[in-house]
Amino acid sequence: MADKHLSTQFDSELNGVSSRVMELGGMVESQIRQAVYALLQFDTDAAERVIETEPRVNAMEIEIDRELSSIIARRQPTARDLRLLIAISKTTANLERVGDEANKIARMVKSIIESGSARALPCTELRIAADLASGLLRKALDAFARLDTAGALSILKEDDLIDQEFDGFVRKLVTYMMEDPRTISPSLDLLFLAKAIERIGDHSKNIAEFIIYIVKGEDVRHTSMQEIESALK
Repeated sequence: MADKHLSTQFDSELNGVSSRVMELGGMVESQIRQAVYALLQFDTDAAERVIETEPRVNAMEIEIDRELSSIIARRQPTARDLRLLIAISKTTANLERVGDEANKIARMVKSIIESGSARALPCTELRIAADLASGLLRKALDAFARLDTAGALSILKEDDLIDQEFDGFVRKLVTYMMEDPRTISPSLDLLFLAKAIERIGDHSKNIAEFIIYIVKGEDVRHTSMQEIESALK
């Protein structure tokens, strides 16, 4: 009976910390939406809301990490339970970094608005990459909640689309800068924004890799797509 009680209590603690991770994920998703809206609408207020949320994201990441450390110290989990806790810790860190990228976007948007120099450049074309990155994060959180390896595999493949959008956008900015040197400074600002969006996709990909690690016990970070697909069969 005592073992059953401890197991039930441990499961409750796992569920509690997992819920906190999803709460953090929702907060970060909101940051991304606000940051992209600020960019597309040149909305300083939206940018400010992203920046104001950043301390809450950082504080929650620290709180979750403390909870995980406490659980590991008290429960001394092994095998899959330990993998789950480690993966939750890494997922939390990646979500906090997504929040950092959203914060970078918001701060750069404020700078662009104040300078008024980027309105003639293709800011709206970042929407495609931003939508892909935001959608990928949402899918990663959903797959993490269900420990869905098929969903994780799909995310790994979709990350390539964001990379393609980034490469295409860079080529377009280079063309703008070559045609009109006056666009060099604002183009570099937009390149900074595009890179931040690409990094959001990278962090979502990391979360997908953690899912596979939890379920299969395999680190697939430096593994080919073919090898990953074979491992999940």
